Amino acid sequence: MVGRLLDRFCIGLRILLGVLMGVLAIPVAMQVISRYTGLIPTYLWTEELATFIFIWIVMIGSMVAVWDGTHFDVRVIPDAQRPVLRLIQNGIVHLAILIFGLMFAIYGIEYAEFGSNQRSVMMRANLLITHISLPVVGVIWSIFASYRLAQEFLAFRQPAGATQ
Repeated sequence: MVGRLLDRFCIGLRILLGVLMGVLAIPVAMQVISRYTGLIPTYLWTEELATFIFIWIVMIGSMVAVWDGTHFDVRVIPDAQRPVLRLIQNGIVHLAILIFGLMFAIYGIEYAEFGSNQRSVMMRANLLITHISLPVVGVIWSIFASYRLAQEFLAFRQPAGATQ
């Protein structure tokens, strides 16, 4: 039940990621057209907007990567064959993501408060728009890593060949 809910949430993140990539093309295209053709005036706010969107693309992409198990997982030793070693190997990765996620969530709140007192140069937008991404990504990483860690324990406890 929880796995399906988190999977649907991740599908929503993927859709949002696609939408943001499409939206990012607009200010970037405006920058390119204005610089190389002179058809439209050079708008400085497009660079800030592209930066804001890009920050969120990176953060949402990292959330999706944590769910998929492709983020922060560099294998320097071969995959373990024995269940207990596989639990240790994968558990360390999920635990590390969980710890970093909690750190991002806790310390990101102060960072977001810092950003809420600032405005961007051209658009005069509150920088909370980008600074809030740190605690948000930390919470989502923690949720995803906790679920994956629990799944590793369940896979370890379940006898080989048994199905639920």
